[in-house]
Amino acid sequence: MSRRMILTIAACVFWAEMSLTCVGKETPQHPNIIYVLADDLGYTDLACFGSRYYETPHLDQMARDGLRMTAAYTCGPNCQPTRAALMSGQYGPRTGIYTVGSIDRFDWRSRPLRPVDNVTEMPLDRVLLPQAFKSGGYPTAMFGKWHLGDEGLHHPSKRGFYESLVTAGKHFDFETLPPQNVPQGVYLADYLTDRAVDFIQRHKEKPFFLYLPHFGVHSPYQAKPELIERFQKKPGVGGHNDPTYAAMIFSVDESVGRIRKIVHELDLAEKTLIIFTSDNGGVGGYAREGIKTGKEATDNVPLRGGKGMLYEGGIRVPYLACWPGVVPAAHESDEPIISVDLYPTLLNAANIDVPSGTTLDGASYLTILKGEKSPQQRSPLYWHFPGYLGSNENTWRTTPAGAIRHGDWKLIEFFEDGRRELYNLRTDLGEKQDLAAAQSEKLESLKRMLHDWRTKTNAPMPTTNTNRQAPGANRGRAD
Repeated sequence: MSRRMILTIAACVFWAEMSLTCVGKETPQHPNIIYVLADDLGYTDLACFGSRYYETPHLDQMARDGLRMTAAYTCGPNCQPTRAALMSGQYGPRTGIYTVGSIDRFDWRSRPLRPVDNVTEMPLDRVLLPQAFKSGGYPTAMFGKWHLGDEGLHHPSKRGFYESLVTAGKHFDFETLPPQNVPQGVYLADYLTDRAVDFIQRHKEKPFFLYLPHFGVHSPYQAKPELIERFQKKPGVGGHNDPTYAAMIFSVDESVGRIRKIVHELDLAEKTLIIFTSDNGGVGGYAREGIKTGKEATDNVPLRGGKGMLYEGGIRVPYLACWPGVVPAAHESDEPIISVDLYPTLLNAANIDVPSGTTLDGASYLTILKGEKSPQQRSPLYWHFPGYLGSNENTWRTTPAGAIRHGDWKLIEFFEDGRRELYNLRTDLGEKQDLAAAQSEKLESLKRMLHDWRTKTNAPMPTTNTNRQAPGANRGRAD
Protein backbone atom coordinates (compact mmCIF):
# COMPACT_ATOMS: atom_id res chain seq x y z
CA MET A 1 0.00 0.00 0.00
CA SER A 2 1.41 3.36 -1.00
CA ARG A 3 2.19 6.08 1.52
CA ARG A 4 -0.31 8.35 -0.22
CA MET A 5 -3.08 5.76 0.15
CA ILE A 6 -2.23 5.25 3.82
CA LEU A 7 -2.43 8.99 4.43
CA THR A 8 -5.71 9.16 2.54
CA ILE A 9 -7.22 6.37 4.66
CA ALA A 10 -5.91 7.99 7.83
CA ALA A 11 -7.46 11.30 6.81
CA CYS A 12 -10.79 9.62 6.12
CA VAL A 13 -10.73 7.95 9.54
CA PHE A 14 -9.86 11.28 11.17
CA TRP A 15 -12.70 13.17 9.53
CA ALA A 16 -15.12 10.32 10.19
CA GLU A 17 -14.23 10.46 13.87
CA MET A 18 -14.54 14.23 13.84
CA SER A 19 -17.93 13.96 12.19
CA LEU A 20 -19.13 11.54 14.85
CA THR A 21 -17.81 13.84 17.55
CA CYS A 22 -19.48 16.84 15.94
CA VAL A 23 -22.80 15.03 15.64
CA GLY A 24 -22.79 14.34 19.34
CA LYS A 25 -21.70 17.90 20.08
CA GLU A 26 -23.95 19.66 17.59
CA THR A 27 -27.17 17.93 18.58
CA PRO A 28 -27.63 17.55 22.33
CA GLN A 29 -30.31 14.96 22.98
CA HIS A 30 -32.22 17.21 25.38
CA PRO A 31 -31.36 20.89 24.85
CA ASN A 32 -32.72 23.80 26.81
CA ILE A 33 -35.47 25.64 24.93
CA ILE A 34 -36.06 29.38 25.32
CA TYR A 35 -38.89 30.88 23.26
CA VAL A 36 -39.22 34.68 23.42
CA LEU A 37 -42.37 36.18 21.91
CA ALA A 38 -42.77 39.92 21.36
CA ASP A 39 -46.25 41.43 21.09
CA ASP A 40 -47.21 43.42 17.96
CA LEU A 41 -43.62 43.69 16.73
CA GLY A 42 -43.67 44.32 12.99
CA TYR A 43 -41.67 42.53 10.30
CA THR A 44 -39.25 45.44 9.77
CA ASP A 45 -39.07 46.59 13.40
CA LEU A 46 -35.57 45.14 13.90
CA ALA A 47 -32.45 46.63 12.39
CA CYS A 48 -31.52 43.18 11.05
CA PHE A 49 -34.89 43.15 9.26
CA GLY A 50 -34.49 46.58 7.73
CA SER A 51 -35.20 49.34 10.23
CA ARG A 52 -32.87 52.33 10.08
CA TYR A 53 -34.40 54.02 13.13
CA TYR A 54 -35.06 51.37 15.76
CA GLU A 55 -31.99 50.01 17.52
CA THR A 56 -31.78 46.27 18.24
CA PRO A 57 -28.09 45.46 18.81
CA HIS A 58 -28.65 42.23 20.74
CA LEU A 59 -31.12 40.82 18.24
CA ASP A 60 -28.85 41.87 15.39
CA GLN A 61 -26.04 39.93 17.07
CA MET A 62 -28.38 36.96 17.44
CA ALA A 63 -28.98 37.12 13.68
CA ARG A 64 -25.23 37.11 13.06
CA ASP A 65 -24.79 34.18 15.42
CA GLY A 66 -27.69 32.16 14.07
CA LEU A 67 -30.57 31.94 11.63
CA ARG A 68 -32.75 34.71 10.21
CA MET A 69 -36.01 33.40 8.78
CA THR A 70 -37.62 35.76 6.29
CA ALA A 71 -40.88 33.88 5.65
CA ALA A 72 -42.15 33.21 9.16
CA TYR A 73 -45.91 33.53 9.64
CA THR A 74 -48.35 33.68 12.52
CA CYS A 75 -51.63 31.76 12.45
CA GLY A 76 -53.60 34.88 13.31
CA PRO A 77 -53.46 38.56 12.38
CA ASN A 78 -53.87 39.33 16.09
CA CYS A 79 -52.53 37.78 19.25
CA GLN A 80 -54.90 35.20 20.72
CA PRO A 81 -55.23 32.86 17.71
CA THR A 82 -51.46 32.88 17.30
CA ARG A 83 -50.86 32.00 20.95
CA ALA A 84 -53.46 29.25 20.75
CA ALA A 85 -51.73 27.77 17.69
CA LEU A 86 -48.29 27.96 19.31
CA MET A 87 -49.37 26.16 22.46
CA SER A 88 -51.68 23.57 20.85
CA GLY A 89 -50.04 22.97 17.46
CA GLN A 90 -53.50 23.31 15.95
CA TYR A 91 -55.20 25.72 13.57
CA GLY A 92 -58.16 27.78 14.75
CA PRO A 93 -60.89 25.46 13.42
CA ARG A 94 -59.72 22.80 15.90
CA THR A 95 -59.56 25.09 18.96
CA GLY A 96 -62.33 27.57 18.08
CA ILE A 97 -59.97 30.48 18.80
CA TYR A 98 -59.97 32.90 15.85
CA THR A 99 -59.65 36.34 17.40
CA VAL A 100 -59.67 38.20 20.73
CA GLY A 101 -62.75 38.26 22.93
CA SER A 102 -66.35 37.82 21.88
CA ILE A 103 -67.78 38.70 18.49
CA ASP A 104 -69.53 41.71 20.06
CA ARG A 105 -66.32 43.73 20.41
CA PHE A 106 -67.12 45.23 17.01
CA ASP A 107 -70.36 46.28 15.32
CA TRP A 108 -70.86 43.20 13.15
CA ARG A 109 -74.64 43.75 13.16
CA SER A 110 -74.21 46.40 10.47
CA ARG A 111 -72.43 43.89 8.20
CA PRO A 112 -73.77 41.21 5.84
CA LEU A 113 -72.50 38.27 7.92
CA ARG A 114 -72.80 37.04 11.47
CA PRO A 115 -69.32 36.01 12.70
CA VAL A 116 -68.54 32.58 14.05
CA ASP A 117 -68.62 32.61 17.86
CA ASN A 118 -65.12 32.81 19.31
CA VAL A 119 -63.70 30.61 22.06
CA THR A 120 -61.83 32.79 24.55
CA GLU A 121 -60.08 30.11 26.65
CA MET A 122 -58.02 27.18 25.43
CA PRO A 123 -60.14 24.00 25.65
CA LEU A 124 -59.05 21.91 28.60
CA ASP A 125 -58.95 18.67 26.62
CA ARG A 126 -55.88 19.83 24.63
CA VAL A 127 -52.41 18.64 25.61
CA LEU A 128 -50.44 21.85 25.33
CA LEU A 129 -46.78 22.22 24.46
CA PRO A 130 -45.64 22.82 28.07
CA GLN A 131 -47.54 19.71 29.17
CA ALA A 132 -45.61 17.69 26.61
CA PHE A 133 -42.33 19.12 27.92
CA LYS A 134 -43.39 18.48 31.50
CA SER A 135 -44.17 14.85 30.65
CA GLY A 136 -40.72 14.66 29.05
CA GLY A 137 -39.08 15.58 32.35
CA TYR A 138 -38.41 19.25 31.62
CA PRO A 139 -38.81 21.99 34.23
CA THR A 140 -41.15 24.51 32.57
CA ALA A 141 -41.78 28.21 33.12
CA MET A 142 -43.80 31.01 31.56
CA PHE A 143 -43.66 34.71 32.47
CA GLY A 144 -45.78 37.30 30.68
CA LYS A 145 -48.85 37.42 28.44
CA TRP A 146 -50.70 34.10 28.33
CA HIS A 147 -54.07 35.15 26.84
CA LEU A 148 -55.54 31.64 26.75
CA GLY A 149 -57.48 31.87 30.01
CA ASP A 150 -56.02 33.42 33.14
CA GLU A 151 -58.30 31.97 35.81
CA GLY A 152 -58.73 28.58 37.46
CA LEU A 153 -57.91 25.53 35.37
CA HIS A 154 -57.02 27.73 32.39
CA HIS A 155 -54.15 29.47 34.17
CA PRO A 156 -50.78 28.37 32.78
CA SER A 157 -49.90 26.82 36.15
CA LYS A 158 -52.59 24.25 35.35
CA ARG A 159 -51.55 23.81 31.70
CA GLY A 160 -48.06 22.42 32.08
CA PHE A 161 -45.95 25.18 33.58
CA TYR A 162 -44.29 24.45 36.93
CA GLU A 163 -43.69 28.16 37.31
CA SER A 164 -45.86 30.86 35.77
CA LEU A 165 -46.72 34.50 36.17
CA VAL A 166 -49.38 36.15 34.04
CA THR A 167 -49.28 39.87 33.43
CA ALA A 168 -50.20 42.26 30.61
CA GLY A 169 -52.17 45.43 30.03
CA LYS A 170 -49.69 48.03 31.28
CA HIS A 171 -45.93 48.50 31.16
CA PHE A 172 -45.75 50.36 34.48
CA ASP A 173 -47.80 49.74 37.64
CA PHE A 174 -48.95 46.38 36.33
CA GLU A 175 -50.63 43.57 38.24
CA THR A 176 -49.78 39.88 38.16
CA LEU A 177 -51.52 36.55 38.55
CA PRO A 178 -50.72 35.19 41.05
CA PRO A 179 -50.29 38.57 42.82
CA GLN A 180 -46.69 39.66 43.46
CA ASN A 181 -45.19 42.64 45.26
CA VAL A 182 -43.84 44.50 42.25
CA PRO A 183 -41.34 47.29 43.01
CA GLN A 184 -42.73 50.73 42.20
CA GLY A 185 -41.61 52.15 38.88
CA VAL A 186 -40.23 48.91 37.47
CA TYR A 187 -40.69 48.40 33.74
CA LEU A 188 -42.58 45.26 32.75
CA ALA A 189 -40.05 43.98 30.19
CA ASP A 190 -37.29 44.28 32.80
CA TYR A 191 -39.39 42.56 35.46
CA LEU A 192 -40.21 39.60 33.21
CA THR A 193 -36.57 39.29 32.23
CA ASP A 194 -35.54 39.24 35.90
CA ARG A 195 -37.86 36.28 36.40
CA ALA A 196 -36.54 34.52 33.31
CA VAL A 197 -32.89 34.99 34.30
CA ASP A 198 -33.62 33.70 37.80
CA PHE A 199 -35.30 30.59 36.37
CA ILE A 200 -32.34 29.87 34.09
CA GLN A 201 -29.89 30.22 36.98
CA ARG A 202 -31.88 27.82 39.15
CA HIS A 203 -32.23 25.18 36.42
CA LYS A 204 -28.80 25.27 34.81
CA GLU A 205 -28.09 21.63 35.70
CA LYS A 206 -31.06 20.13 33.85
CA PRO A 207 -32.71 20.80 30.47
CA PHE A 208 -35.55 23.31 30.79
CA PHE A 209 -38.31 24.92 28.72
CA LEU A 210 -38.78 28.67 29.17
CA TYR A 211 -41.56 30.63 27.46
CA LEU A 212 -41.19 34.41 27.71
CA PRO A 213 -44.14 36.18 26.03
CA HIS A 214 -43.45 39.89 26.46
CA PHE A 215 -46.25 42.45 26.47
CA GLY A 216 -43.93 44.84 24.62
CA VAL A 217 -44.45 46.42 22.17
CA HIS A 218 -48.24 46.38 22.57
CA SER A 219 -50.19 49.53 23.47
CA PRO A 220 -50.42 51.47 25.73
CA TYR A 221 -47.20 52.94 24.38
CA GLN A 222 -45.10 53.41 27.49
CA ALA A 223 -41.34 53.29 27.85
CA LYS A 224 -38.53 54.26 30.19
CA PRO A 225 -38.00 58.06 30.02
CA GLU A 226 -34.25 57.87 29.41
CA LEU A 227 -34.82 55.63 26.39
CA ILE A 228 -37.52 57.89 24.99
CA GLU A 229 -35.09 60.80 25.27
CA ARG A 230 -32.47 58.75 23.42
CA PHE A 231 -34.72 58.38 20.38
CA GLN A 232 -36.13 61.91 20.52
CA LYS A 233 -32.67 63.04 19.47
CA LYS A 234 -32.71 60.78 16.42
CA PRO A 235 -34.43 61.60 13.10
CA GLY A 236 -37.06 59.13 11.99
CA VAL A 237 -36.76 57.11 8.81
CA GLY A 238 -39.91 56.43 6.83
CA GLY A 239 -42.71 55.15 9.02
CA HIS A 240 -40.27 54.39 11.83
CA ASN A 241 -40.23 57.62 13.79
CA ASP A 242 -41.93 57.22 17.18
CA PRO A 243 -39.45 57.67 20.08
CA THR A 244 -41.65 55.87 22.62
CA TYR A 245 -42.23 52.88 20.38
CA ALA A 246 -38.51 52.77 19.56
CA ALA A 247 -37.73 52.80 23.29
CA MET A 248 -40.11 49.88 23.86
CA ILE A 249 -38.36 47.86 21.16
CA PHE A 250 -35.02 48.72 22.74
CA SER A 251 -36.21 47.27 26.07
CA VAL A 252 -37.32 44.03 24.44
CA ASP A 253 -33.93 43.86 22.72
CA GLU A 254 -32.19 44.38 26.08
CA SER A 255 -34.21 41.48 27.45
CA VAL A 256 -32.90 39.13 24.77
CA GLY A 257 -29.38 40.41 25.40
CA ARG A 258 -29.63 39.65 29.11
CA ILE A 259 -30.97 36.15 28.47
CA ARG A 260 -28.23 35.32 25.99
CA LYS A 261 -25.65 36.75 28.40
CA ILE A 262 -26.67 34.51 31.31
CA VAL A 263 -26.85 31.49 29.00
CA HIS A 264 -23.25 32.13 27.94
CA GLU A 265 -22.05 32.88 31.46
CA LEU A 266 -23.46 29.55 32.67
CA ASP A 267 -21.79 27.73 29.75
CA LEU A 268 -25.18 26.65 28.39
CA ALA A 269 -24.99 28.18 24.90
CA GLU A 270 -24.27 24.95 23.01
CA LYS A 271 -27.05 23.22 24.94
CA THR A 272 -29.66 25.90 24.33
CA LEU A 273 -31.98 26.72 21.43
CA ILE A 274 -33.20 30.32 21.65
CA ILE A 275 -35.97 31.56 19.35
CA PHE A 276 -37.25 35.11 19.06
CA THR A 277 -40.29 36.24 17.09
CA SER A 278 -43.60 38.18 17.29
CA ASP A 279 -47.26 37.19 17.61
CA ASN A 280 -48.46 39.21 14.59
CA GLY A 281 -47.55 42.14 12.39
CA GLY A 282 -46.97 45.70 13.48
CA VAL A 283 -49.64 48.34 14.10
CA GLY A 284 -49.32 50.34 10.90
CA GLY A 285 -49.88 50.40 7.16
CA TYR A 286 -53.58 51.21 7.46
CA ALA A 287 -53.86 54.65 5.86
CA ARG A 288 -52.67 53.25 2.51
CA GLU A 289 -55.61 50.83 2.67
CA GLY A 290 -58.14 53.57 3.45
CA ILE A 291 -58.48 52.42 7.06
CA LYS A 292 -58.81 55.10 9.73
CA THR A 293 -57.03 54.41 13.03
CA GLY A 294 -56.13 56.44 16.07
CA LYS A 295 -52.43 55.68 15.77
CA GLU A 296 -50.01 53.94 13.46
CA ALA A 297 -47.14 52.97 15.72
CA THR A 298 -44.89 51.69 12.95
CA ASP A 299 -44.80 50.78 9.27
CA ASN A 300 -44.37 47.30 7.80
CA VAL A 301 -43.17 48.40 4.35
CA PRO A 302 -42.33 46.66 2.05
CA LEU A 303 -45.22 44.53 3.30
CA ARG A 304 -48.82 45.52 2.75
CA GLY A 305 -51.12 46.29 5.68
CA GLY A 306 -50.61 45.53 9.34
CA LYS A 307 -51.96 43.86 12.44
CA GLY A 308 -55.51 42.62 12.01
CA MET A 309 -55.17 41.95 8.28
CA LEU A 310 -54.39 38.83 6.25
CA TYR A 311 -52.04 40.77 3.99
CA GLU A 312 -48.37 40.10 4.68
CA GLY A 313 -48.01 43.05 7.06
CA GLY A 314 -50.47 41.43 9.43
CA ILE A 315 -49.12 37.89 9.52
CA ARG A 316 -45.44 37.87 8.47
CA VAL A 317 -43.07 38.44 11.40
CA PRO A 318 -39.34 38.64 12.16
CA TYR A 319 -37.88 35.32 13.29
CA LEU A 320 -34.46 34.52 14.72
CA ALA A 321 -33.00 31.29 16.07
CA CYS A 322 -29.66 30.65 17.74
CA TRP A 323 -28.05 27.39 18.89
CA PRO A 324 -24.25 27.36 18.57
CA GLY A 325 -22.95 24.25 16.88
CA VAL A 326 -26.37 23.29 15.55
CA VAL A 327 -27.88 26.39 13.94
CA PRO A 328 -25.36 27.80 11.43
CA ALA A 329 -24.14 31.31 12.08
CA ALA A 330 -25.17 34.16 9.77
CA HIS A 331 -27.58 31.86 7.93
CA GLU A 332 -30.81 32.89 6.22
CA SER A 333 -33.85 30.90 5.10
CA ASP A 334 -36.84 31.95 3.02
CA GLU A 335 -38.71 28.66 3.55
CA PRO A 336 -42.20 29.36 4.95
CA ILE A 337 -43.06 28.34 8.50
CA ILE A 338 -46.16 29.08 10.60
CA SER A 339 -47.18 29.06 14.27
CA VAL A 340 -48.54 25.50 14.32
CA ASP A 341 -45.07 24.27 13.32
CA LEU A 342 -43.53 25.26 16.66
CA TYR A 343 -45.00 22.38 18.70
CA PRO A 344 -43.60 19.55 16.52
CA THR A 345 -40.32 21.43 16.00
CA LEU A 346 -39.53 21.87 19.67
CA LEU A 347 -40.52 18.32 20.57
CA ASN A 348 -38.34 17.11 17.70
CA ALA A 349 -35.41 19.19 18.95
CA ALA A 350 -35.86 17.90 22.51
CA ASN A 351 -36.42 14.27 21.46
CA ILE A 352 -39.83 14.18 23.15
CA ASP A 353 -42.65 12.13 21.64
CA VAL A 354 -45.87 13.82 20.55
CA PRO A 355 -48.45 13.08 23.26
CA SER A 356 -50.65 10.10 22.43
CA GLY A 357 -53.88 11.04 20.70
CA THR A 358 -52.75 14.60 19.94
CA THR A 359 -53.52 15.97 16.49
CA LEU A 360 -50.89 18.39 15.20
CA ASP A 361 -51.43 20.51 12.10
CA GLY A 362 -47.85 21.68 11.67
CA ALA A 363 -44.57 20.21 10.53
CA SER A 364 -41.17 20.24 12.24
CA TYR A 365 -38.68 22.70 10.76
CA LEU A 366 -35.71 21.40 12.75
CA THR A 367 -33.89 20.65 9.49
CA ILE A 368 -34.29 24.30 8.49
CA LEU A 369 -32.89 25.40 11.84
CA LYS A 370 -29.88 23.19 11.17
CA GLY A 371 -29.31 24.96 7.87
CA GLU A 372 -30.52 22.11 5.69
CA LYS A 373 -32.90 22.47 2.79
CA SER A 374 -36.25 20.79 3.21
CA PRO A 375 -36.35 17.62 1.07
CA GLN A 376 -39.65 18.61 -0.52
CA GLN A 377 -42.05 21.51 -0.71
CA ARG A 378 -44.00 21.79 2.50
CA SER A 379 -47.77 21.55 2.71
CA PRO A 380 -49.70 24.81 2.31
CA LEU A 381 -50.12 27.38 5.08
CA TYR A 382 -53.71 28.25 5.98
CA TRP A 383 -55.58 31.07 7.69
CA HIS A 384 -59.22 31.11 8.79
CA PHE A 385 -60.62 34.33 10.20
CA PRO A 386 -64.45 34.10 10.25
CA GLY A 387 -65.05 37.42 12.00
CA TYR A 388 -64.56 41.18 11.94
CA LEU A 389 -61.80 43.44 13.24
CA GLY A 390 -62.94 47.02 13.30
CA SER A 391 -61.20 50.36 13.35
CA ASN A 392 -62.25 53.99 13.58
CA GLU A 393 -65.16 55.57 11.69
CA ASN A 394 -66.59 52.19 10.67
CA THR A 395 -63.63 51.11 8.63
CA TRP A 396 -62.40 47.54 8.99
CA ARG A 397 -58.96 46.02 9.34
CA THR A 398 -60.51 42.84 8.08
CA THR A 399 -63.90 41.40 7.30
CA PRO A 400 -64.37 37.60 7.46
CA ALA A 401 -61.73 36.00 5.26
CA GLY A 402 -59.46 33.03 4.70
CA ALA A 403 -56.12 32.59 3.00
CA ILE A 404 -53.66 30.02 1.74
CA ARG A 405 -50.00 30.17 0.81
CA HIS A 406 -48.57 27.36 -1.32
CA GLY A 407 -45.09 27.80 -2.72
CA ASP A 408 -44.75 31.38 -3.92
CA TRP A 409 -48.50 31.86 -4.35
CA LYS A 410 -51.00 33.32 -1.91
CA LEU A 411 -54.78 33.49 -2.22
CA ILE A 412 -57.02 35.58 0.03
CA GLU A 413 -60.77 34.91 -0.05
CA PHE A 414 -63.22 37.42 1.42
CA PHE A 415 -66.41 35.77 2.65
CA GLU A 416 -68.83 38.71 2.43
CA ASP A 417 -68.86 38.79 -1.38
CA GLY A 418 -66.66 35.82 -2.40
CA ARG A 419 -63.98 38.13 -3.79
CA ARG A 420 -60.55 36.56 -4.22
CA GLU A 421 -57.11 38.11 -4.56
CA LEU A 422 -54.07 36.22 -5.85
CA TYR A 423 -50.44 37.23 -5.41
CA ASN A 424 -47.03 35.84 -6.32
CA LEU A 425 -44.96 36.65 -3.25
CA ARG A 426 -41.68 35.83 -4.97
CA THR A 427 -42.11 38.68 -7.44
CA ASP A 428 -44.56 40.86 -5.50
CA LEU A 429 -43.85 40.83 -1.78
CA GLY A 430 -45.91 43.98 -1.30
CA GLU A 431 -49.06 42.37 -2.78
CA LYS A 432 -49.58 45.21 -5.21
CA GLN A 433 -50.53 43.20 -8.29
CA ASP A 434 -53.65 41.06 -7.98
CA LEU A 435 -53.28 38.20 -10.48
CA ALA A 436 -56.69 36.63 -9.91
CA ALA A 437 -57.90 37.43 -13.42
CA ALA A 438 -54.62 36.69 -15.20
CA GLN A 439 -53.92 33.38 -13.41
CA SER A 440 -57.33 31.73 -13.28
CA GLU A 441 -55.97 28.16 -13.18
CA LYS A 442 -53.70 28.93 -10.25
CA LEU A 443 -56.55 30.70 -8.49
CA GLU A 444 -58.87 27.70 -8.92
CA SER A 445 -56.19 25.30 -7.71
CA LEU A 446 -55.55 27.27 -4.51
CA LYS A 447 -59.27 27.82 -3.97
CA ARG A 448 -59.86 24.06 -4.07
CA MET A 449 -57.02 23.46 -1.59
CA LEU A 450 -58.40 26.08 0.77
CA HIS A 451 -61.96 24.78 0.56
CA ASP A 452 -60.81 21.16 1.00
CA TRP A 453 -58.83 22.18 4.09
CA ARG A 454 -61.87 23.90 5.58
CA THR A 455 -63.89 20.75 4.99
CA LYS A 456 -61.18 18.54 6.50
CA THR A 457 -60.92 20.66 9.66
CA ASN A 458 -64.68 21.29 9.94
CA ALA A 459 -64.01 25.02 9.82
CA PRO A 460 -67.24 26.89 10.61
CA MET A 461 -68.23 29.71 8.29
CA PRO A 462 -70.04 32.97 9.04
CA THR A 463 -73.75 32.92 8.35
CA THR A 464 -76.05 35.49 6.76
CA ASN A 465 -76.95 38.37 9.06
CA THR A 466 -80.72 38.29 8.76
CA ASN A 467 -81.29 41.33 10.98
CA ARG A 468 -78.81 43.81 9.56
CA GLN A 469 -78.79 47.16 11.34
CA ALA A 470 -77.52 50.65 10.62
CA PRO A 471 -73.82 51.19 11.43
CA GLY A 472 -72.94 52.18 14.97
CA ALA A 473 -69.63 53.18 16.45
CA ASN A 474 -66.97 50.48 16.40
CA ARG A 475 -65.79 49.43 19.83
CA GLY A 476 -62.52 47.87 20.89
CA ARG A 477 -59.19 47.38 19.20
CA ALA A 478 -57.84 44.63 16.98
CA ASP A 479 -55.78 43.21 19.86
